[in-house]
Amino acid sequence: MTENGLLHPERVLTLDTMNPNIKRVEYAVRGPIVQRAMQLEKELQEGVKKPFTEVIKANIGDCHAMGQQPITFFRQVLALCSYPELLNDNKFPEDAKDRARRILQACGGGSIGAYSASQGIELVRQDVSRYIVRRDGGVPSNPDNIYLSTGASDAIATMLKLLVSGEGPTRTGVMISIPQYPLYSAALADLGAIQINYYLDESNNWSLAVGELRRALEAARKHCNPRALCVINPGNPTGQVQSRQCIEDVIRFAAEENLFLMADEVYQDNVYAEGCQFHSFKKVLFEMGPKYSEKVELASFHSTSKCYMGECGFRGGYMEVINLDPAVKAQLTKLVSVRLCPPVPGQALLDLVVNPPQPDEPSYSTFMNERTAVLAALAEKARMTEEILNKVPGIRCNPVQGAMYSFPQIQIPHKAIEEAKEKGQAPDMFYCMTLLDEMGICVVPGSGFGQRDGTYHFRMTILPPTDKLKIFLAKVKEFHQRFTERYS
Repeated sequence: MTENGLLHPERVLTLDTMNPNIKRVEYAVRGPIVQRAMQLEKELQEGVKKPFTEVIKANIGDCHAMGQQPITFFRQVLALCSYPELLNDNKFPEDAKDRARRILQACGGGSIGAYSASQGIELVRQDVSRYIVRRDGGVPSNPDNIYLSTGASDAIATMLKLLVSGEGPTRTGVMISIPQYPLYSAALADLGAIQINYYLDESNNWSLAVGELRRALEAARKHCNPRALCVINPGNPTGQVQSRQCIEDVIRFAAEENLFLMADEVYQDNVYAEGCQFHSFKKVLFEMGPKYSEKVELASFHSTSKCYMGECGFRGGYMEVINLDPAVKAQLTKLVSVRLCPPVPGQALLDLVVNPPQPDEPSYSTFMNERTAVLAALAEKARMTEEILNKVPGIRCNPVQGAMYSFPQIQIPHKAIEEAKEKGQAPDMFYCMTLLDEMGICVVPGSGFGQRDGTYHFRMTILPPTDKLKIFLAKVKEFHQRFTERYS
């Protein structure tokens, strides 16, 4: 075989010889739409004329990339930890210096450049544990059950890896919500596990019904061994906040059917709608009494990437495990030790998230003002997104109760569906690609997250600054009307 005029022996690694599971992995939020958006940005920079002057990206929950400002206190402490010489600088408040010294003392050699214990720095795990106790109204938490991680994604993939076993009809099945966050389908494809879809009820604000869980479970038992149930609350991509009653019903179902529960709770501070409240699965589990709290196996996840922090790049997160078999827990500890440790700057940041400035400390008022402003802006943008999109004929948008996404349903004319099929594209991919090429608006087609047959959606984040979001929504409205006319 020749390449660039040079003779190559047959390669060891080819598409035919590589791990076949990897070829089944798809990840929509960084897929072809985003690659096209980056290409368009490059062309604009090179002076190529387009019908728009900028690409507005709303494809991924990357808060700081969308203009959200870092929390001052977090960055001050991280600066001090990264460059301890700054501890002699009087520009930094004393509480930030105290916090940096405390974190550095817990690091090997007093440096965040040293490896930590594989499960994470003990001091940080203790602080996470205390945070969980406060959050859950006194429900106990053991630092030994806390595993710090490279964002929540890494911990979720690790837990799935522990759960998957068997071959053929005994292969592990994992229940995931549809629409889902593509991390789940990608991780299951990578592991060769069986994905069991249960559908959220769009007509009822994307709520989760136990009847639907039971339908999905019974159908799956014919061809695999269902062992785990994943719930994302508040929801991604759907932006709903599950009620306490719903969480109780899910816990009862998991107990009856002997399923391992995975609760993805990375948006726990992102709750905007009146009457909605975040309830952690762990808190509800323990309030339901020993019949459930001593039986149901639960792993819950949190991250520094979302909420008011938005510190995606630091890759900080944690997992808490409840009722895990001690022998399995030893295997989990072994598995995380293979990766040495999560990023130590991310662990330091997580420590500040779970142990923020207190009312008697100098940084408290600035911290609270910044935190409140971020969450208030998100709440306003959530309301605005729902309101404007619902005024567009052919678009229906549920309330964005929490998280940072909307998943509106779009009506696509029959002629456009036919044209998409001719191009070998999903109709909503065709719609989103046309929206990007004509308006410079980057959203992700619903087919990348899963949706009921015959329905079409796109996922957008509510993260762009308010003035940009207004432009964004106006362009979506203009495009949808034009697209509908063109193909009707």
